[in-house]
Amino acid sequence: MAQAGNSELVDSFEQFFRNYYDNEIKQLAQQYPNEQRSLHIDWQDLYRFDPDLADDFINQPEQLQRYAEEALRLYDLPIDVSLGQAHVRVRNLPETESPEIREIRARDMNSLVQVHGIVRKATDVRPKIEEAAFECQLCGTLSRVPQSSGDFQEPHECQGCERQGPFRVNFDQSEFVDSQKIRVQESPEGLRGGETPQALDINIEDDITGEVTPGDHVSATGVLRLEQQGDQQDPSPVFDFYMEGMSVEIDEEQFEDMDITEEDKKEIYEISNREDIYERMVASIAPSIYGYDQEKLSMILQLFSGVTKQLPDGSRIRGDLHMLLIGDPGTGKSQMLAYIENIAPRAVYTSGKGSSSAGLTAAAVRDDFGDGQQWSLEAGALVLADQGIAAIDELDKMRPEDRSAMHEALEQQKISVSKAGINATLKSRCSLLGAANPKYGRFDQYEPISEQIDLEPALISRFDLIFTVTDTPDEEKDRNLAEHIITTNYAGELTTQREEMNQLEVSQGEIDEMTEQVDPEIDAELLRKYIAYAKQNCHPRMTEDARNAIRDFYVDLRSKGTDEDAAVPVTARKLEALVRLSEASARVRLSDTVEQSDAERVIEIVRSCLQDVGVDPETGEFDADIVEAGTSKSQRDRIKNLKQLIGDIEEEYDDGAPVDIVMERAEEIGMDHTKAEHEIDKLKQKGEVYEPSTDTLRTT
Repeated sequence: MAQAGNSELVDSFEQFFRNYYDNEIKQLAQQYPNEQRSLHIDWQDLYRFDPDLADDFINQPEQLQRYAEEALRLYDLPIDVSLGQAHVRVRNLPETESPEIREIRARDMNSLVQVHGIVRKATDVRPKIEEAAFECQLCGTLSRVPQSSGDFQEPHECQGCERQGPFRVNFDQSEFVDSQKIRVQESPEGLRGGETPQALDINIEDDITGEVTPGDHVSATGVLRLEQQGDQQDPSPVFDFYMEGMSVEIDEEQFEDMDITEEDKKEIYEISNREDIYERMVASIAPSIYGYDQEKLSMILQLFSGVTKQLPDGSRIRGDLHMLLIGDPGTGKSQMLAYIENIAPRAVYTSGKGSSSAGLTAAAVRDDFGDGQQWSLEAGALVLADQGIAAIDELDKMRPEDRSAMHEALEQQKISVSKAGINATLKSRCSLLGAANPKYGRFDQYEPISEQIDLEPALISRFDLIFTVTDTPDEEKDRNLAEHIITTNYAGELTTQREEMNQLEVSQGEIDEMTEQVDPEIDAELLRKYIAYAKQNCHPRMTEDARNAIRDFYVDLRSKGTDEDAAVPVTARKLEALVRLSEASARVRLSDTVEQSDAERVIEIVRSCLQDVGVDPETGEFDADIVEAGTSKSQRDRIKNLKQLIGDIEEEYDDGAPVDIVMERAEEIGMDHTKAEHEIDKLKQKGEVYEPSTDTLRTT
């Protein structure tokens, strides 16, 4: 009877193929076996055809896959091709069969499941023996032994001469198949609140190998299996899950975990049409931190990001915005970063001291993954944040060589790795939000700000916006801040008391009134959906007015640098930043066009950033070199003059230029005494001037 049941199942599959996949099978037959060796079927189609059959496929995947492949072999084809080794691969399982990796339990064993995640490691594609043909070295008889996963099986005795070997594997007569092992880790957007992401190893074979690289977001369907932990001498009663992959597909879809319902969409549109949308957005970012409206608006723009453009010649202009907060301690920078990490649909947070360049980009590791003999790449934080936000705190505490690993990720948005004989390029299309303290831990108001930013100019120039957050006493501001912090804490106390203590003399109304003051205007969950929705559906273009406004601002700034002695005020990188920011500003309103008001809004932000960082304190003019090269033009001129001065005096004296005479002459040409000392120290540090004896100088 079981046999009859089996043939019925084969017939059902044949009928299913005829109804749904006739064209695909004919196409497979034409391209078999070189270009295509699998028929991919959608589980939902199978469910529409026969719900019981579809459910059985999930519970007994192996047997039913065998019947499906048998049906494929018996299928009537117009051309004479045998699809003997073709695979049937099922994908697109229902939500109920797509657990998070951390939710996989013993009950899922041997059933078909689908998992989503990001590929953390992948081995090279290697041939694996499926059926080994052993040749007896004494009589030459061939014995075939099918190899299952696990140990390599040799025959017990030769079937010809009945001796126990020796045997040799005959490779020509054996059957091999391509195999690869990948490790898939949960996507960062599914994780909330400091959970360690879990991973699942997936073994894949034949034509689906070699398709994915570390950093890809994939959905993998397959059968869950167990392997024993421990070794042969000391086996453990605990087992590990791994998956025999049936199909692996790269998810192009961003934020696949976000379920945006029709109701959400209605709310989103309602918010987007309000007059005060920008104020409401700002009020929704870290409401427990007082002030910083411009910084918060910029963070909103960063969350929405500009539009990534693909040009016809294949090049790509990034749409992601990078932003840096440099400020005094205790100004709430880290708290804002943590809030952004919580609100962004996909975000990775890391802190400077605990990150190395390999941890940020990619590490080449050699561990027990695969056969343990080969190196594999492991994706780092900037790769895991692909299409999201990477928040890096304490940027100034990182080692300079680790920071330099970020340059390429920021501008080209990819990471090239050449380690341990692996040459690879990984994607890192993320926005970077950095926070750092000034050089001396706190801003010194008498020094130019540019000299207090202890980061390489090459890194700083890649940030679209740099905010300096200074903490200067100001009575009115301090009173408001104190009021805000005390209110926030009081609201927190009330909420905690309500949860922890039963008898409470405070009325619910009073609690609500207090917490309302520190509640975000737009609920965090809705804001996440809003951002995901805007990024997926909104790709604004610029109107003529907006283009003119940005162009005029840029040209006007640059025109200040046309005099012979003047500094270059800004570089073209700022122009691209303006375009990206104004696109993000239009996205906030879910608008398809960038209006003049968007352009003016971002020009205001950029101007105030330049005012903070890009102004030469001596001349009061914008100077791009402060950010791009680390020294302002007036400083460079001064250093040049001083070096020349020392050179001239050196020729008049035999032992070198005496310091006091250098100082006198420097004052004669209008250089301040302290500035001259400062510049001489700088020249000494650079090794361009040295002291052969006390208080004399020589140029190198």
